[in-house]
Amino acid sequence: MPEIPAPSSPPSGSDWPAQATDAIVGLVDSVKDKVNGPATSIARGIVYGTLAALVGTAALVLFLVVLVRGFDILAQVLLDVADVERAGRSTWIAHLVTGLLFLVPGTWLWRKGSRAPATD
Repeated sequence: MPEIPAPSSPPSGSDWPAQATDAIVGLVDSVKDKVNGPATSIARGIVYGTLAALVGTAALVLFLVVLVRGFDILAQVLLDVADVERAGRSTWIAHLVTGLLFLVPGTWLWRKGSRAPATD
């Protein structure tokens, strides 16, 4: 019968399996800390940014509806005081005023943005 060789002796130190496990766990924890921190920050930024965009859009739409409705009521009151009200006239006035409120700054920004940069 052939003789079975004796197992080789373990590396120096009697607790090498625990040392190897600790080294692997330390490496995994280090990689996890380096990956999870930035990934969590990016995910939070995406979620909160999307939420802010949705809430901001809803607030902007609501503000514009209230603005046009306010101008409509104001025009209705002024036309009633002047006794020149006809059906629908206050709505057209409200839309005209709101359009001008956006047209004037928009035209100013358009002209400002389309200028050629000054060269020295």
